[in-house]
Amino acid sequence: MAHPQMFDDDDPVLARVRGLALDLPEAKEKVSHGRPTFFTTKVFCYYGGSVKVAGEYVRHPHSVVVQSDSSEREALRQLPEAFVPAYLGPSGWTGLDLSATTDWAEIAELLADSYRLTAPARLSRDLAWRPLTLAQERPQPGPDRLDRAELAEAAGFEPAIGDKPKPA
Repeated sequence: MAHPQMFDDDDPVLARVRGLALDLPEAKEKVSHGRPTFFTTKVFCYYGGSVKVAGEYVRHPHSVVVQSDSSEREALRQLPEAFVPAYLGPSGWTGLDLSATTDWAEIAELLADSYRLTAPARLSRDLAWRPLTLAQERPQPGPDRLDRAELAEAAGFEPAIGDKPKPA
């Protein structure tokens, strides 16, 4: 028996997530268990999730569910918009509710991180930018590398706070 569709094709939040996810090398979309799912050879993002509360499933319809590095997972799960999704949470997946205050540059980073953890190495190497960690220096933008502000601009979003403007 097929799962019922649990999303609206005209959802503007889904459109933003779709734009970010499908911009990654060789990323594709399929519907799995009634939800949009983004993948290469393995899934790197689900749109929408749920948690089990007192025996009942509570939906998080406007959210992304992503993989994160084990060293960053607990910090990510401490965010107020984070939740541990049913079924996927024990395998390292984290859900994040999306709202009017969502930092879309941060979502782009999280999608890219999840992509890197699940995509074949040859595709991960194709990414032209790397998200920053506290231990890394900002990579210098160049013809083969976009910084976060350029990536956000290319995707049609405002740069995140702390991103340096491009020189004039």
